[in-house]
Amino acid sequence: MPNFTATSSMMRDGETVPMTMVYSSTSCTGDNLSPDLRWSGAPEETKSYAVTMFDPDARSGAGFSHWVAYDIPAHVTSLETGAGSLIHKRLQGTHGINDFGQARYDGPCPPLGDPPHHYHLTVYAIVVPALRLREGATYAAFRSAARGLVAAQGEIVSLYRQSLRQIRRTLRPA
Repeated sequence: MPNFTATSSMMRDGETVPMTMVYSSTSCTGDNLSPDLRWSGAPEETKSYAVTMFDPDARSGAGFSHWVAYDIPAHVTSLETGAGSLIHKRLQGTHGINDFGQARYDGPCPPLGDPPHHYHLTVYAIVVPALRLREGATYAAFRSAARGLVAAQGEIVSLYRQSLRQIRRTLRPA
């Protein structure tokens, strides 16, 4: 595959996912913002892009999808912070359904006590302008539809582990 590169100022290979990207709930105290993302080096035959974030370390054994976006036009080579988040809705493309059941980005929130999970943020260069997917397709449906249509991909793998210290911070009275 060609030298296709994905970069982010928020998420870097082998580093910890920042709290701005972590899910926001009673057990996780992040801002739930999708990372900024830039990519370059796509092959000439690229007609669209897709972006996913996937955790293969989820307890289910099948992994856990945090973000599925596809049919991003070929002229788009970056996404701003929060482009995949519900509050921004600035994604030029189509959101699929993540494993939280939402059509948006939802960040890491592994169970307390788990070892660090690996979060794979992947940009795919696709050779067709649009995948034959209904709006809100799952990660599995995306992977199936994209089979044989990926000209190149770039990936960033970061880690996140929920600590007891983070949970104690959320439980302190204001």
